[in-house]
Amino acid sequence: MLRGLLDRPLASYYLLLSSAGLLLTVGLVMVFSATMVESYEATGNAFAVILQQVIWAVVGLICFWIAQRLPARTYRAVSRPLLVVAILLGLFLVVMSVRQDQLESAGADAGSGIADGLWINLGPVQFQPAEIAKFALLLWAADSLVRLGPRIASWRDLAIPMFPIAGLLMIIIGYADLGTMLIIVAMFIGLLWASGVPLRILGVLFAIALTGSALLIAFEGYRMERIISFSRPEDFADTWGYQAIQGYYAIADGGWFGLGLGESRQKWDWLPNGHNDFIFALIAEELGVVGCLVILALFAVLVYTGFRIARRSDDPFRSLVAAGVTIWIAGQAFINIGGVLGLIPMTGVPLPFISDGGTALVVVLAAVGMLAGFARAEPDAAQALRARNPSRLVRLLWAPLPPAPRSESDSEAPKKPTTRKT
Repeated sequence: MLRGLLDRPLASYYLLLSSAGLLLTVGLVMVFSATMVESYEATGNAFAVILQQVIWAVVGLICFWIAQRLPARTYRAVSRPLLVVAILLGLFLVVMSVRQDQLESAGADAGSGIADGLWINLGPVQFQPAEIAKFALLLWAADSLVRLGPRIASWRDLAIPMFPIAGLLMIIIGYADLGTMLIIVAMFIGLLWASGVPLRILGVLFAIALTGSALLIAFEGYRMERIISFSRPEDFADTWGYQAIQGYYAIADGGWFGLGLGESRQKWDWLPNGHNDFIFALIAEELGVVGCLVILALFAVLVYTGFRIARRSDDPFRSLVAAGVTIWIAGQAFINIGGVLGLIPMTGVPLPFISDGGTALVVVLAAVGMLAGFARAEPDAAQALRARNPSRLVRLLWAPLPPAPRSESDSEAPKKPTTRKT
C-alpha cells in the first residue's frame, strides 16, 4: 500500500506540504507555550511574542506561495545578484561589529545602532544576513555547477571564481555566527558531492573547512570555552554549562509522555532561550520522548522527500538545489538537536520551522516553496497536472502549470554523472 502511495505522480508534493505544514504548526504551538510566561511578565500580554511569530509565519507562507510559482530560470537569473547582496550585507555586519567593539574598548557608548550582533535593524524590523546568505549561496553554487558541466572534475575550473567567493562568504558569516557557517559549509560540500565532484577534491575541501573552523574557534575565546563546557558542563554550572544543564533537566522531567502541553517548569525563567535554541528541550519536557520522536519522524519525511525530488528531477539545476535545501534543513536540525541532547557543542542555530525567529522562518519557508515548485515539475507530476488542466482561477490562486518535462536547462549541461572519479 505504501509503495502504491509513493508511486503516485504528486506524492513528493503532498509529502512536502504535509511534513512542512505539521512542523510549522508544532513550532507555533511550542513558541506560544515557551514564551507565554516571559511575554506576560515583560508586557502583560501572554500573546505578544506568538503574535509576532504568527505574522512572520504569514509572511513566510506568502514567500512559499511566490517561490513555488517561479520557474527554475528565474532562480538562476537572480542567483548572482542575490549573492552580491548577501556578501555586502555580511561585510557591513562585520564592519559594524568591529566598530562597536572598538567603541566599547575605548569606553564609549556603542549603542545598538543599525547593526546588533547577528542582526541588522531597519526600524521595527530585524533580519539576519546569514539566513539570506544560505539561500544565495545555494542558488549561485547550483547554477555555477550546472554551467561547468563535465568540467567539475577540474580544480582550475572549480576554483575560479567559486572557491574564493564561497570562502569569503563563509568567513564573513563565520566571523559572528559559526553555527550558520558550518551549515553553509555542509551545504556547499553536499552540493559539490551531488554534482559529481571527485572525492579527492571533496577531501581537500573538507580538510580546509576543518582548519578554518578551528581557526574561527581559536579566534574567539568564548567559543573555546563553550567547547570545554560541552565536555564538562557540571564544572561550568553557573556560566557556559548552565543552559545545557537546565536543558537536561527539562528532558529528564519529560519522560516518555511529557508533563503535558503548556506544563513546562523550565520555561519559568530557568532555561534561557527555551523558545529558540533550546525549544527541543521544552518539547521533550512537555511532550516527552514520544513527542520528540514525532518531530524527528516529520524531519525524516521532509529529508526523504527532498532527496526524492532531487533524484526524480529531470533538470540538473532543480536536482542540485533540491539536494542543497535538504542538506541545509537536515544539517541545521542535526546541529540544533545534537547540541540540545549534548551530542555536539551548542552553536546557537535555530531548529527549522519550530524555533522562534522571523528571518529564519521566512527563508526556510521560501526554500520549501521552491522545493514544492520543483516537486510539481517532476516528469510524472508535470504530466499529471497538465492532463488535469486546472482552471485559470486555480492556476492564478495557487500555482501555474509546471513546464513540460525536460523543457529547461537541457542545453545548459548534461545529466549528473553516474560514476565518480577518485
